[in-house]
Amino acid sequence: MILTKQYRCIHSASCACTKGHLSEEVIFLVFNQLNWNPKLIASLSCACKWFDDLAKRVLWKEFCKTRAPKMMLDLQSSGSHSIDGNWRALGKLLIYCSGCKKDGLFNTSQIPGHFVYRTRFSKTSGNSFLPPQCRTDVLYVSDPCEHLDQGDDGDVGFFRGIFKSFGTSKVRKMLIKRGAPLHPTEVCPYCKAKLWNMLAAKMIPSSASCRLGAYEDCIEYYVCLNGHVLGICTLLPLSDTDEASEE
Repeated sequence: MILTKQYRCIHSASCACTKGHLSEEVIFLVFNQLNWNPKLIASLSCACKWFDDLAKRVLWKEFCKTRAPKMMLDLQSSGSHSIDGNWRALGKLLIYCSGCKKDGLFNTSQIPGHFVYRTRFSKTSGNSFLPPQCRTDVLYVSDPCEHLDQGDDGDVGFFRGIFKSFGTSKVRKMLIKRGAPLHPTEVCPYCKAKLWNMLAAKMIPSSASCRLGAYEDCIEYYVCLNGHVLGICTLLPLSDTDEASEE
């Protein structure tokens, strides 16, 4: 990979990096050896604007390609060399369950967001979340992140995902055609873009609850202007047979 050499911070005269810093090539090699550790990338981004810019352009991209290589190849296979909402947002989506805050997007008790070690994203699962007339769209959706025994809310599951080429998707066109409103206050926790409520637009098929193992009337999800998906559901309890088989 050919990277532009930059040895001196060019973003701010007040930056602490007054004596310059390592070249992009060296930083690239260091993080390659660190297997693109997301916590270290995030820490580096806080050092100064130069490092933050490098992380956005290079490091988060390599992290995403390493964490989910087949998914990244597919997301870029339409000819675009960038990801909607930027690589840092996608990197966060891969490893962070946003939870929910009181009086936020979802009508449930507060559940803090947290990092997850590893999550499986599936295009097959994503197909279950698309209205029948939009099944040619490509959507990757994660397995639900389970938060059990949440009082009156029961067993709560959070899921997240991303559309391929959302700007030209049938789901986006349908949302616009139906005049679906954007949420007045809340934004995407990954890229800060405005959000459409798929439940309010009546665009959540019954197949979504089957895929999640959730109650059909207890599933809701949003999609942002960049195609990031975040949702919540109430999970069905395990049957006695399921519990026995797990033991």
